[in-house]
Amino acid sequence: MINVTQTFFPPLEEYNSYLRRIWDNKWLTNRGKLVVELEEKLKSHLGTSSILTMTNGTLPIQIALKVLGDGGEIITTPFSYVATTSAIIWENCTPVFVDIDPEHLTIDEELIEASITSKTTAILATHVFGNPCHVEKIEEIAQKHQLKVIYDAAHCFDVVYKGKSIFEYGDVSTCSFHATKLFHCGEGGALFCRDEDLMHKLFYSHNFGHDGPVAFHGLGINAKISELQGAMGLSVLPYMTEIAAARKKVVDYYRDHLDFSKIQSMKIRKDTQWNYSYFPIIFKTEKDLLQVQSRLNEAKIFPRRYFYPSLNTIPYVNGSSMPISERIASRVLCLPLYFGLEEIDLKKICNLINLNDE
Repeated sequence: MINVTQTFFPPLEEYNSYLRRIWDNKWLTNRGKLVVELEEKLKSHLGTSSILTMTNGTLPIQIALKVLGDGGEIITTPFSYVATTSAIIWENCTPVFVDIDPEHLTIDEELIEASITSKTTAILATHVFGNPCHVEKIEEIAQKHQLKVIYDAAHCFDVVYKGKSIFEYGDVSTCSFHATKLFHCGEGGALFCRDEDLMHKLFYSHNFGHDGPVAFHGLGINAKISELQGAMGLSVLPYMTEIAAARKKVVDYYRDHLDFSKIQSMKIRKDTQWNYSYFPIIFKTEKDLLQVQSRLNEAKIFPRRYFYPSLNTIPYVNGSSMPISERIASRVLCLPLYFGLEEIDLKKICNLINLNDE
């Protein structure tokens, strides 16, 4: 069976060596030594000015919205994982959808300004499949209208844009360290923020608001990462070069062997050092997608309709029509992509996609 992704497992003895340190330290959570070590190593690896690890990738978005959203309208994309929209609603803000660029699949920066009202407090945009938004234009709009910018950069580990980490853009950027991601802690995530005062507020917000054991800075929740998650992250991090190289080989094979007269691929934004996080293909019709998906499934190959459906259409959102996002979402399929995927399997996948259904 070939799934859309497969978790990278580091050598068990290396993970066990970190577990022994946990047992020796008698410290499982509340920013133990492994979590602090992981954060320092991640900052060095990524070249970021800050990082705050958390127990999953959704809580950083929720905390950023709680601190910066102020219960207002949040300009956002309909083409993302559901967590982007659900976090907005969960934090008592209102999502205001803006359609997407059909080539880069990110929010269409030229449409943002027309959706801003007196109630708008922030822009929450997704770097889709590791492909950066037009961050310069978004920053220009945000400064003009005095809005905050939050980036859902869940897919963006190791993405570099114009010479620096994509996490260095926006007021806050977030990432997922879920088991399906390039870098993972089994489950986990992180928040990045260059402003020291804001970072201080975000930090205490992720730890019940604590200022020491008995005093409080303000409101907070529990988003702390455990030492067990830290151990997994420390075990995976040394293999990122190998993981990236293996994923690039898969992407290169798809690019060389798929029939792109029948399908469209995502355009990577100029000046981007991409991370090969996903390989989406877009069919001419939903019928074509469903035929290919069925054929692959019969061969025990399971790509994923990701992102589907367009988030403006989910039941608890009163979203207006987003024609480009809806069309893309109905026709996009992410192909299997992971460390260890063999060429014999890639050949089978490409042959099944390239078959003529007419």
